[in-house]
Amino acid sequence: MERFVVTLVGKDTVGIIAKVCTFFARNGMNILDISQTTMRDVISMTMIVDSGGMPAETAREGIASLASDVRCIIHLEEDSALEDLARRDA
Repeated sequence: MERFVVTLVGKDTVGIIAKVCTFFARNGMNILDISQTTMRDVISMTMIVDSGGMPAETAREGIASLASDVRCIIHLEEDSALEDLARRDA
């Protein structure tokens, strides 16, 4: 199973979490783990997502559109890239 690590930061507004979750569900991607915090009016989320077979580049294109819609910075990275970094630093 390929996984993505998705981070989101932005001004908290009504519907951000719903739109993000809907995006993943409509694209057959399952949120495996999620951490979310809001400080004052800034939301920060980190999610581990099953890719659902979607290629990373296709997911990034969809995320870019979603980021524009929710007016947040959203970054998607392949989990394997993070594992490679961890091995390199060890």
